[in-house]
Amino acid sequence: MSGPAQRPSLSGKILTLDPNEVGQVGMYKLLIGGVLPRPIAFISTISSEGVTNLAPFSFFNAVSSNPPCLSVSITRKNDGSKKDTLRNIEATRQFVVNCSPAWLVDQINSCSAEFPHGVSEFEKVGLTPAESARVRAPRVAECPLAFECELYETVEIGDGSQGSSTLVIGKIVAVQVDESAIRDGKLLIEQLEPLSRLGGLSYGLTRDIFDLPRPKTT
Repeated sequence: MSGPAQRPSLSGKILTLDPNEVGQVGMYKLLIGGVLPRPIAFISTISSEGVTNLAPFSFFNAVSSNPPCLSVSITRKNDGSKKDTLRNIEATRQFVVNCSPAWLVDQINSCSAEFPHGVSEFEKVGLTPAESARVRAPRVAECPLAFECELYETVEIGDGSQGSSTLVIGKIVAVQVDESAIRDGKLLIEQLEPLSRLGGLSYGLTRDIFDLPRPKTT
């Protein structure tokens, strides 16, 4: 047995969808409904003027361990303008990727709202900015894991209109972790309780975990 999942009843009829015909909104729905589950980067930044910002992003993943890097794709607002998170990263070249634990789902979801420029989401949702070790941007005190990052590279995707994005690659310069969430260098998933994003308005919890040894070639 390779895992606990049972195959659903499939029709066997395959549809071919052309992105040009589906359109930007349609492709967005297909991406968030098909790339599953997606980890959530709860990113904290600070502006040049010292205003903190906090926002969740699910177009996010690990990149490399040498150098240790993370990536997050920050899409444009509906009017094509840049989000505060991206503006702050471009200005300060620093940010913090906080983990997204299940017990903070309401605050994480609240931070996805488009607050006016210059408003701190920390204050709006009742989370605590904590001093980082290597970067100016604060981490979220309530999160048991945070990756402090310096900007490694940005890549512009698209023409800047709605649906376009900036791929941000950050080099990890420090990791902050609650001592209860790590043992012998391994992070404990039961202590992190990570949320994931699914399609539409749905979130997921990491449950029914199983181990599967990698096959060995002979």
